[in-house]
This record gives sequence, C-alpha cells and structure tokens, in this order.
Amino acid sequence: MTPTAVPSTVHDGEQDLDLTSSAIDHKLAENGQSNGTSTTNVQELDASKLTYTFTEKPGDVPPLGVDSIDGVTVCTDHMITAAWSAKSGWKTPELKPYGPISLMPTASVLHYATECFEGLKAYRGYDGKLRLFRPNCNAERLLMSATRISLPGFSSGEVEKLILALMAVDGPKWLPRDRPGSFLYLRPTVIGTQAQLGVQAPSEALLYIIATFMPVLHSPAGGMKLHTSPDDMVRAWVGGFGYAKVGANYGPSLLATKEARARGFGQILWLYGNEGYCTEAGASNFFVVWKTKEGKTEIVTAPIDDRLILNGVTRRSLLQIARERLEGEIDVVERKYTIQEVMDANAEGRLLESFAAGTAFFVCPVSLIHHRGQDIQIPMGKAGDGGPYSLKIKGWLQDIMYGNVDHPWGVVVQEEQ
Repeated sequence: MTPTAVPSTVHDGEQDLDLTSSAIDHKLAENGQSNGTSTTNVQELDASKLTYTFTEKPGDVPPLGVDSIDGVTVCTDHMITAAWSAKSGWKTPELKPYGPISLMPTASVLHYATECFEGLKAYRGYDGKLRLFRPNCNAERLLMSATRISLPGFSSGEVEKLILALMAVDGPKWLPRDRPGSFLYLRPTVIGTQAQLGVQAPSEALLYIIATFMPVLHSPAGGMKLHTSPDDMVRAWVGGFGYAKVGANYGPSLLATKEARARGFGQILWLYGNEGYCTEAGASNFFVVWKTKEGKTEIVTAPIDDRLILNGVTRRSLLQIARERLEGEIDVVERKYTIQEVMDANAEGRLLESFAAGTAFFVCPVSLIHHRGQDIQIPMGKAGDGGPYSLKIKGWLQDIMYGNVDHPWGVVVQEEQ
C-alpha cells in the first residue's frame, strides 16, 4: 500500500509537533461544517427528516424550585435520538418519549470514555417568548468535542435545529407562560455504542438530546467560596482535553470537590503548574477584577490559546459584551495569572471582585478563596450580592436571555400550539 503523501506545505517536523490539533482541524474540515449534503451513500445528519412519536404517559410539571424527585432529575416528556454507523452514516432522527436507552455491556462509551456533551438553557422570557441563548455555539462545540474523541462528525447547524425542535414541542408545557424568568437545562450528548472491546474509534454512535430541570446556582448566600486544588491533583493540562466538553474531564475531579464541600467550600479553584496559574472554578470559567499597580481596572481570566480550559459560551459572551459596553472604563484581559498575583492584589487592596461563569452557575460571585491555610476575602459589593461589574454584566446577559431586549444571541423558539 502506498502511504498518503504529506502536503508539501507541511514540514515533517511541524506535523510531528501538532498531530492532535492537525487531526481535529482536518476532521472538522471534512465533515463538521458541511451543509448537510453528501456525495456518497453515507447519510448526513438531517433535521428536516425528524419523525415524531408523542408520549402516551405525559409527566407532571414540577412546582417552582423542584428539579429532582428522590434524587432523580426531572426531565420533560420527550427526547431526540439519532443513531450513526460508519457504514451508513446518520439514521433518521426521532423525537420520542423520554426513557431508557439500550446499550450492550461492551459498548465503547462504558469502557473508553467515548462520550461528550453540551449544556445550554431554554428561557421563558418576560415577553412570553421562549428563547435559547446562542445555541449555535453549543452545537459547534459539541462537534469539536466529538471530533476530539473520534466520534462521528455532523453539521452543527442540524444539531441546532434538533434542539429547537425539542423545545418547540416540550417548551410550551414545561416552561409555561405564567412562569416568566424560569428555564430548562438542555443536554445534547454523543456516545460511542459499538459493542466491541478494543481501544479504537467506535464504528457506531448515538446522539441524543434531553431537557431537564436544574436548580438556580448563581446566587449562593454569601457568595461562592473556593478552595484551591491540592498539589497532587489537576483537572486539565496542556496537551490534554480540557478544552473539549467530555465526561472524562469531570469524574476525576469529584473526589477533591467532595472533600472541599465537606470543609465548607462550594467548588475547587483549579491551579496549574508549579506557578499556580488560576484556570477554572469547578467546571466554570474563573474571573477576577482588580486594579493594576499602575491604577488600571481589569477583568482578567485565563486564556484559551493553549487549549487548557473550556471556551465557555457564557465566558465568550460576557467578555464580548464587556469589551463593547465598558470600553474606556475597564480593560478586558485574557492571560495567564497566578494565585500569588491574586493574593498580592488582595494584600495591596487592589482586588475588587471575583466571579465564576458558565451555563450552570451563570455569573456567580466569589466571596472567598482558601489557599494553603490562608483566606482571601473578596469584596461582594454594598448589597453583599456581588461586585458592581459582575452584576452589571450579569444583568446585560439576563436581559438578552429573558427577552427584556432584542439581541441576535437570543434565538426565539417557534413553539407548537
């Protein structure tokens, strides 16, 4: 067999150094951003072919504030599934009653962590409309995560259409118009289902989308308290997969998180390297607001160019809106910074506020960081519910999500009547 030639524009040494990132880029170019058409007999994911089978046993909408019953997350009546095989491509997607899925004990996902997912919310606006917040970003990231762990590609636009289709059916009942300001949590997931042991890319997979209830997490009494990560544990590392939303990022972090909560802290502030770089708070992006020694006010967060952390949709949105609306007032900075810098700013009276940001925790103020026996007390504003910049940015994003303002990021769902 004649080996595939290396393109003349790529030097052998360069290819050796960026093997993983090159493979991801090539796969995305091949199958991720297509328009849904195919020149072969392998079928593309096609939301226009979605079939509907409605439940005969509809569930009850829980009271406000109830998100689980007997430890089981409350889900809506329906889910969407689409199976894939390397031989024939994507099968017809189905909207059907929510319920168990069938897997063989040798399924790839159960042994080799071939699983990725997304998290986004549907919001019942104060204007009565149902919205999603930038669902295209979640669909695109799902594709990137799937590609990173050798799961099948798809058009991200088709996944977005399927998310909208599920909300069009279940949204009217489970987010009724008499509950403005409420939300559902959506979980699109892709898993490897091939029933064969062996470390290999699965030749069968399943995409499914569910909608669930989730508690409000962004306003803990007294603010979120963080405990820095121990020296013998890291959540993600350069060259790994911290930038992809895969299940393997989360399970190994639970031990330290459980211990931190037993000590009275809400999440782990994950530090990286001997320098102690600040990366993420739990599974959320982490931010500080401080004055530089030169007197400039900055919002600072870790960068994404080294692929160490997740490029959160909330993260990119708040950075963009801060740059647009706070220009000239505050500098928005993405760079590596250490826990020692945070401690120095605190000791010198330059630390103004801190917050975590993500879909689950939204924009959540941080009131304390415990690091190696020392407590860093962080201002929480006059009302004690967060600093002025975090509250301002949080309000701007909420206005978009709940329809107080019209904005392209708020995608209106055309609900079934």
